[in-house]
Amino acid sequence: MVETKPQPSIAPKLEEPKFGFNDYAERLNGRAAMLGFVITLAIEALTGQGVLSWLGLQ
Repeated sequence: MVETKPQPSIAPKLEEPKFGFNDYAERLNGRAAMLGFVITLAIEALTGQGVLSWLGLQ
């Protein structure tokens, strides 16, 4: 006689992949962009120079 095991009633929640176009990657990219923008504004306010002068274009 073959014994059968009961099947689980709840499907496991699999972790979303960390690479590619997924919610995690998009959220992380958005947060990094916001941090970069705020840091750029802070440096401009402290130095009194814009991004173009940092790059030597003005």
